[in-house]
Amino acid sequence: MQETTPLNIAALLYCGAYDLTLTGKKNWVMIDTIAGAKSSAIIYSIAETAKANNLKPYEYFEYLLTEIPQHLDETDRSFCEDLLPWSDKLPTGCRK
Repeated sequence: MQETTPLNIAALLYCGAYDLTLTGKKNWVMIDTIAGAKSSAIIYSIAETAKANNLKPYEYFEYLLTEIPQHLDETDRSFCEDLLPWSDKLPTGCRK
């Protein structure tokens, strides 16, 4: 486990790791349920993972929200592998 030292915190701040937390702070006031907090955590996690994989978060979410409904009737969930942020099969419009 990595130790959190002032240098590590400064590096995180410099890299913008806390940007999402700071911008979302006012929006989190409206999250008054555990389910809402869990949903927000999932969305923020997907957004940060997309950024870490050099994807444009908005375009990536847009792709996910158009692609996933096309597979709702299928029992085979192997298509999910192609939707992961590190997949080579993502459209070029999602990449930075």
